[in-house]
Amino acid sequence: MCGIVGVVSTQPVNQLIYDALLLLQHRGQDAAGIVTQLGHKFFMHKAKGMVRDVFRTRNMRALPGTSGLGQVRYPTAGNAASEEEAQPFYVNAPFGLVLAHNGNLTNAHVLKEELARVDHRHINTESDSEVLLNVLAHELERATRGVPLQVDDVFAAVAAVHRRVRGSYAVVALIAGHGMLAFRDPHGIRPLCLGRGADGTVMVASESVALEGTGHRFERDVAPGEAVFIGLDGQIVARQCAHAPSHHPCIFEFVYLARPDSVIDGISVYQARLNMGEALATRVISTVPPTDIDVVIPIPESSRPAAMEVARLIGRPYREGFVKNRYVGRTFIMPGQAVRKKSVRQKLNVIASEFAGRNVLLVDDSIVRGTTSREIVQMAREAGAHRVFLASAAPPVRYPNVYGIDMPTQQELVAHGRTVEEIRQIIGCDALIYQDVDAMKRAVAALNPALRGFEASCFDGVYITGDVTLESVAAMNAPRQCARDATDEDAETSRLALPNAQEG
Repeated sequence: MCGIVGVVSTQPVNQLIYDALLLLQHRGQDAAGIVTQLGHKFFMHKAKGMVRDVFRTRNMRALPGTSGLGQVRYPTAGNAASEEEAQPFYVNAPFGLVLAHNGNLTNAHVLKEELARVDHRHINTESDSEVLLNVLAHELERATRGVPLQVDDVFAAVAAVHRRVRGSYAVVALIAGHGMLAFRDPHGIRPLCLGRGADGTVMVASESVALEGTGHRFERDVAPGEAVFIGLDGQIVARQCAHAPSHHPCIFEFVYLARPDSVIDGISVYQARLNMGEALATRVISTVPPTDIDVVIPIPESSRPAAMEVARLIGRPYREGFVKNRYVGRTFIMPGQAVRKKSVRQKLNVIASEFAGRNVLLVDDSIVRGTTSREIVQMAREAGAHRVFLASAAPPVRYPNVYGIDMPTQQELVAHGRTVEEIRQIIGCDALIYQDVDAMKRAVAALNPALRGFEASCFDGVYITGDVTLESVAAMNAPRQCARDATDEDAETSRLALPNAQEG
């Protein structure tokens, strides 16, 4: 999962892209990058770190131009420790291309070999985004065949990309001297939307909050398989480029990943979380009598809407019991269990009076590895809780996610191969309540009946692209696992990555 933004304007765009990336910072905290275009020349600055740390005044002054794109990175493919894999990526032919990508290619290793052997293009990193850029570049070169670029050529290139590439991808790219291209995979797994400013500026971004927060009016989502070309004059041309697109957005965007003030594919993220809380309340009542619960407490932050609905529907008080320190690195993909445990204590502190002598129901958005959940349950007990119940607004995470969320191996998932009772014993709570998979899907789908379904593979094991096997998952994870193993040897200097405020 990453955050991407692209802008075409008549005014300098460096500050605008910076502001949009700040609004998308929750989607990636490992690295950030901006490319701008002035005439036919690109200007780029990218580095590891958060937006506010990567870009100083001198860097911003070195990014002139009235069009550009940016990315905040949360690495789920390639080498997470490599600064070279910060985006955007650049190739000089054809025309000059820069690209930023959100998602994961499931056939990147096959494409990399194909690019070298057949297309004669060199890939210098382990990043699947560099692979995607070179596939696009090759197909654009084939479509133009040495003649001036036409919009039809751009769409023909994207159609060829769809035929070759598998997995999830939302993309923004600049073609030097011509304009900006945005497209989305044929299943619409990762989000991408489009909007305009009052001055005619066109922006595409991962979430609507980036548009609205920078003064742009949301117009629509980019459709699955669709390509949108924005000329440097701001004119927009769009075309469906996939043979048989289907709409299956990632349901984890609504569970946790997206900001609650975003609207994705016609669905309010906040309302989706309220609906999931309503469905969860039914599960809670069937497991623990509400009279046995004294107070409902969310685990900050994205579980709050669900927790509020659970409290309302079971008729018990809602209270804040944890205070979050926002200046501590996030723990979702922090290497090393000892470091993960230490960070939980640093970033969350209990309000002891809300726990002392009470039976508390803790509500989380999801439980992934279980390490954080176990630590939080222990913190509640140390604060004086009599009994600690734990409810997850999402179902058990039992399968690896290969479409851009860091849930790479089954062995790391606490729910894989275990019953709910076995998970409860590991976490140490008095009762563990999970959301039902179908109930979760119904809760979100009710907000947009036009959707055909969701990508929910980490919950139901169904991989929408149809090309995922245990062997392919292992192949995709190999470069990252090697880098992670190396990082674990020196945990104190490791990354504190992902946008997960309170994973499991």
